[in-house]
Amino acid sequence: AMAEGEGLLSVDYEVSGKVQGVFFRKYTQGEAKRLGLVGWVQNTSHGTVQGQVQGPAARVRELQEWLRKTGSPQSRISRAEFRNEKKIEALEHGDFQIVK
Repeated sequence: AMAEGEGLLSVDYEVSGKVQGVFFRKYTQGEAKRLGLVGWVQNTSHGTVQGQVQGPAARVRELQEWLRKTGSPQSRISRAEFRNEKKIEALEHGDFQIVK
């Protein structure tokens, strides 16, 4: 349930480091679903993982912290960047998907 007065946020992210071939997408999807967030995650051709996350602001912040510090057990995160943060009126995704 969403807290009263807590708006929805959308933010794009890109995570650098050892983040491909370590189930990073699967763990990101799992964490996002646990937090009740929607969006997507994919590997990029230059070795990073990127995506978008949307949901209640506090939960989005939790995932941002997770992307910065935790990731999947065998990943090594060197940097997590966030852009295009904006308040949204409604979620633009139905769930959290891994994009191939």
